[in-house]
Amino acid sequence: MSDQDPKDRLKALEERIAAARGDEVEKHHSEEHYSQAQHAWRMVIELVAGLGIGFGIGYGLDALLGTQPWLMVLFVFLGFAAGVKTMMRTAQEMQNTQLSRLGGEDGKDERDGD
Repeated sequence: MSDQDPKDRLKALEERIAAARGDEVEKHHSEEHYSQAQHAWRMVIELVAGLGIGFGIGYGLDALLGTQPWLMVLFVFLGFAAGVKTMMRTAQEMQNTQLSRLGGEDGKDERDGD
């Protein structure tokens, strides 16, 4: 038959199979779902943290200055705005990562200016 070593033939076959499949390794759908859940929790935690920090600062200033509840309400709104801004930044980061994975763009948005 052939003078080749069976190990060499097996290695050559594995290389051909790997070349036919390509470099892309498919993730199991549960791994992708888990990753999406992590991003969702990250965004929720960012929003709640903004609200909590705003509430704490406002409550503390109200206690010191005796202006209840005006500063607390103001800082809760500021904390909410900061949380939403952070969530939007995270969503943009996720979108850029997804675009770079798909081979579209280099992960930069033309409007960013960074």
